[in-house]
Amino acid sequence: MDVLIVVGLVVVAALVLVLIGRLRAAPTPQSTTAAPPLDTALLMESIRGTVDAQVRAATEQAMRTASEQMDRTYEARSRTLASETRTLLDPVATQMQELRTAVDKLQTNYSSAAGYTSALGSRLDALQQTTSALQAALKSTSARGAWGEQQLRNVIELAGMAPYCDFTEQTTVSDAERRQRPDAVVRLPNDGRVIIDSKTPLDAYLRAQEATEPADRERHLADHASAVRSHASSLGEKRYWDQFDRTPEYVIMFIPGESFLADALRADATLLEHAMRHRVLIASPVNLLALLLAVAKGWQAFQIAEHAQHVAELGRELYDRVATVLGHVDDTGSRLKSAVDAYNKLVGSLEGRVLVTLRRFREIGVATQDVDEPRVIESTPRAVAAPELAGPER
Repeated sequence: MDVLIVVGLVVVAALVLVLIGRLRAAPTPQSTTAAPPLDTALLMESIRGTVDAQVRAATEQAMRTASEQMDRTYEARSRTLASETRTLLDPVATQMQELRTAVDKLQTNYSSAAGYTSALGSRLDALQQTTSALQAALKSTSARGAWGEQQLRNVIELAGMAPYCDFTEQTTVSDAERRQRPDAVVRLPNDGRVIIDSKTPLDAYLRAQEATEPADRERHLADHASAVRSHASSLGEKRYWDQFDRTPEYVIMFIPGESFLADALRADATLLEHAMRHRVLIASPVNLLALLLAVAKGWQAFQIAEHAQHVAELGRELYDRVATVLGHVDDTGSRLKSAVDAYNKLVGSLEGRVLVTLRRFREIGVATQDVDEPRVIESTPRAVAAPELAGPER
């Protein structure tokens, strides 16, 4: 609207200028009185000033209107943009808060896990040291033998053989040619003996555990199986059953570890058959435990049968003694009945002969109080009705 006003003013100014130019060009009529000359420059200057003022005012008004419109548009767009930005950023802020919470939890868990990992690392180091020490100890023949004997003792005690049978470690026996020493001799209920040997070769097995290449490991395991086979053959040649009375014709070859026997059987599938042909039973801790548990049950049954006669004699003696006690009880009851009868007779004598005279003292005024009469005992002892009382001891 302001622009139209400015354009209108410019057009009016242009028309005025055109009219002024025509007036200068038109011939003036002769008159007796000359008109004063028209100062066109002043008129143009006045019109220009008026037009400039109007144009300036219109321009300023247009600028103010445009500025206000721009401010309102900017504020509206700013509010819209802020609202849209808030709408877009609120989910992000929520997710950032959740992420911060998750990071805090992860940091807490990491701190806990770090402590646990440190403790686990310490335990693994201790386990590694213990394993290394055990591995170093097993390389010693004497230490390995002592460890095998301890494992054997643990299995025997776990089977509960200590209360029910005797076992002797490192028993030395000899025949005409040589002296031999089995690791354990288990006594059976029928005075038989079961021989156990725990001297297991483990050098090749330990080398297999140290090997890093699969081929080397398989080769050492094959050597381990061959060593176990050779030991079973030599153990069968000792013929321990000929040196003990009533001993089964076999010897138990105890291997103190399940993996020792499992790896040997994996490398040599005919190992068990070869050992049994030489009258050697290869037993791991589990197998030996099962065998000794069966022996312990046999000892329990043997002890029960062995003491059955003694238990019967004790029962018979106890029965006779109870019968004697019952006789004494019956005698005591009879004497109690006699005592009650005597007491009742005494009460009757008092009432019929003594108390009558005492009451006369009260009648003549010598005594002022009544004399209490004794009461008769009506109950009698219960008789013992037992067939044992009719026995010969009565």
